[in-house]
Amino acid sequence: MPKFGLFRKPKKEEQQEQEEKPVLATPAENSEPQVKTYLKAMPLRELADLETVKSEVKNGNIIILRITPLASKSIEDVKQAVNQLYEFAESVKGDIARLGEERVVICPGKIRIWREKAPVQNEPIPTAA
Repeated sequence: MPKFGLFRKPKKEEQQEQEEKPVLATPAENSEPQVKTYLKAMPLRELADLETVKSEVKNGNIIILRITPLASKSIEDVKQAVNQLYEFAESVKGDIARLGEERVVICPGKIRIWREKAPVQNEPIPTAA
C-alpha cells in the first residue's frame, strides 16, 4: 500500500519498523553451499550394492533399502550387510533403523530417526475410506 495521506505512518514508527526487520543472509553470504537432500528407495540385491548406498548417504541423501532381494539369496549376507551399514552409519555420525521386516533406512549425520516407545494398541486404526 502506498504511504501517503492518511495512511502514512509517523516517521518515528517507520524508523522503529526498519530497525526491527531482520536482515536476511543472501546465498553468497552463507558459509555452506545449499545442497538438496533426497529420499531414495533402492533394493539391496548383492553386497556390492552397499558401496552405492554408502556413497549416497555420504552425499547427504536418505536411503530406504529393501533387503528382500538379498534375503531371498542368503540370510548370512543380509546379516553381514546390516552390520556393515550399522558400522558405516556410526562412522559418519548418521542413523540407521529397521522399517518393518523388509526395509532399513539409513540417514546422514544431519538427520535423526525418531523412535517412540509407545504401547501397541489392538484396536483397528480408523481410515478415511
